[in-house]
Amino acid sequence: MSEIKSKFDLSGKVAIVTGSSKGIGLSIAQGLAENGAKVVISSRKQEAVDAVASEFKAKGLEAIGIACHIGDAEQRQNLVDKTLEAYGRIDILVNNAAINPFYGPLEATGEEVFDKIMDVNVKAPWLLSNLVQPNMKENGGGSIINISSVEGVHPGFRLGLYSMSKAALIMLTKNQAKEWGKLGIRANVVCPGLIKTKFSQALWSDEKTLGMYTGTIPLKRMAEPEEMAGLVMLLASDAGSYMTGGVYSADGGYLISG
Repeated sequence: MSEIKSKFDLSGKVAIVTGSSKGIGLSIAQGLAENGAKVVISSRKQEAVDAVASEFKAKGLEAIGIACHIGDAEQRQNLVDKTLEAYGRIDILVNNAAINPFYGPLEATGEEVFDKIMDVNVKAPWLLSNLVQPNMKENGGGSIINISSVEGVHPGFRLGLYSMSKAALIMLTKNQAKEWGKLGIRANVVCPGLIKTKFSQALWSDEKTLGMYTGTIPLKRMAEPEEMAGLVMLLASDAGSYMTGGVYSADGGYLISG
């Protein structure tokens, strides 16, 4: 029997993580790099991704920064081209970048907000996955990990459009798994609960909202960004080699509470 621990080793693998200059994306990128992957740090600003890549290198990790607004077709292509130029392959894609520019009731949202959310949260991960698929196919496989949200499974309040986009991302993942499994490409989706990041600050900085949330869920607290990294490391590695089409929550028990 081969050593099981070694299956978590990502040496020789190349990973792209979108939205990885801060928050959940940053912790995921660090986890993958610590496990041996060469990681492409990506977010909208070049100086931000360069800063993270330098930090990683100072810790002895392998990383480069490639700026990319994932809603922009040219920049998506550039991200893939530059990754292949630098590392010659793509084994892991983590579609983490997302937006939520609106907090409020469905009927108060404008069409342009709907289009913007769907463009970045659904269309961009679909198209970026399509761009990396040929290289993964050539390599005999790969792992796509889409970062959704518990909001994509269970509707909260005042996050309707964001919820819709995250539910669509779950179904995109299931279709990727079904269609690309024969190519050795696995696709899974992670649904975080409330995480202490700048992205979700509007929710956790309000003491009343936070108190209601932590009072309801079994673990009685929100999560730190690094608590999402372990699950992604499993799904990215050979330790998760039989996992595809799965929807995995890391939510402190939110989906089973009340």
